[in-house]
Amino acid sequence: MANRDGRSSPETVFLAFLGGAIGGMIAGILLAPKSGEETRRVLKGHAQRTEEEIIEKAKEARAALDEVIERGKHFVEERRADVEAAVKAGRDAMKERVEKYRG
Repeated sequence: MANRDGRSSPETVFLAFLGGAIGGMIAGILLAPKSGEETRRVLKGHAQRTEEEIIEKAKEARAALDEVIERGKHFVEERRADVEAAVKAGRDAMKERVEKYRG
């Protein structure tokens, strides 16, 4: 769809690009000099390699996520210890003040 200024929206441009890419792939497959069986074999091989790459990237992403989670846990534990120490120091200081004014 055209915007008020006469330009196409990014969604329209993307859909047009995607449609052209799909159309080009279909035309390439139909007009390819290879046989249908050979083309299917090539496409299957490409799909398997792509699947392996995606699985490997997912494993890498999972490892990175696990590392971030562990660092987050360590950070939280450190902050918890800091807060507990501050609360204890505050309680001790309050007890000293109360005892000072009572005594």
